[in-house]
Amino acid sequence: MSLSSFDQLALSAPLQRALRGLGYQRPTPVQAASIPSILEGRDLLGCAQTGTGKTAAFALPILHRLSAAKRRPAPRNTRALVLTPTRELAMQIAGSFQDYGRHLSLKLMMVFGGVSQGPQIRACAQGLDVLVATPGRLLDLISRGYLRLSSLEVFVLDEADRMLDMGFLPDIKRLLALIPQRRQSLFFSATMPPAIARLADSILVNPVKVQVTPGATPVERIDQRVLFVAQGDKRALLGEVLKDSQTERVLVFTRTKHAADRVVRQLVRSQVKAEAIHGDKPQNVRQAALANFRSGRTRVLVATDIASRGIDVEGITHVINYDLPNEPESYVHRIGRTGRAGADGVAISFCDAQERTYLRNIERLIRQAVPVQDSRAYGDLASLPPRELAAPRPPRHGRRPMIAA
Repeated sequence: MSLSSFDQLALSAPLQRALRGLGYQRPTPVQAASIPSILEGRDLLGCAQTGTGKTAAFALPILHRLSAAKRRPAPRNTRALVLTPTRELAMQIAGSFQDYGRHLSLKLMMVFGGVSQGPQIRACAQGLDVLVATPGRLLDLISRGYLRLSSLEVFVLDEADRMLDMGFLPDIKRLLALIPQRRQSLFFSATMPPAIARLADSILVNPVKVQVTPGATPVERIDQRVLFVAQGDKRALLGEVLKDSQTERVLVFTRTKHAADRVVRQLVRSQVKAEAIHGDKPQNVRQAALANFRSGRTRVLVATDIASRGIDVEGITHVINYDLPNEPESYVHRIGRTGRAGADGVAISFCDAQERTYLRNIERLIRQAVPVQDSRAYGDLASLPPRELAAPRPPRHGRRPMIAA
């Protein structure tokens, strides 16, 4: 469905007013395809990546439904539940609900670990219209009797594939046993492998299917490159890449938390403003690092895959895969942090000899070869002994031609 204006959607006047105040003019494809069906009360299966506007695609019709019913939430209950894998994504989604519902009198709360339970418990006691939660803290509140799901009207499972990657499937099944059979369910995932499709079948009833970005296709505007380099030379190569004046706001991905911290220490010694974000960092430290990155006070944010989804930071010029991910889908979500909202972006991947298999798997997934750039193009690396540079990958005979995604 192609719509030229949000005015063409049957959203309430307060929601339309909020959208105009936010400068929203034309619905994205996922919004145009999803909102009418959700407003009709249909279940929905959405295959869409973060950055396509999918939060508004479910938040707007949920807010419309809850405000139109004019029903007070029951104590220790919530009328709508959005389940999401990480605290950062929960905060982003809740912020969107607050922005869109600014002219509505609805009660919203976030529930996630790493912070005091007191405010969450008090909010649940009064009853909520919308609850945005991560699975662990949500189940903890339920098990201690602070929250029930017996009055739930709308259930949203967001980033379903990431949920399974993080081992949340048992928690999801426990929660499904607690929510009413009569409900509206909305299911969103960036990819749709068999395990995700089976989970969707267990949750949804005769759903409308919306696929905006096929499978895990990378953003077309991203300039992708791979640099072959020895593992021991990655730190030197990163320093040379960051000397490029065009690397204004850079997100660097490492495979482990320890590697992220090591890279940050190296960058700080080189007078590059950098911070790390990963699961071992306290919540307030992670929030401060993200705030500094968004504001430009920090030029480089080094992260593990916890930041590869749900972190929508404008103006990221470069994503650098310091370590290639062992799951090819993670590559797509990582590089999707740049080239957003119509802007151009660059994704540079460092590949050592042990990561060649990861690169081949990524190329099979995205159905194209990642162009090779000579590492020695970056200044000082030209002086490294030849044995320190990883040789370019050999041609792979018998392989079918790649098709541009």
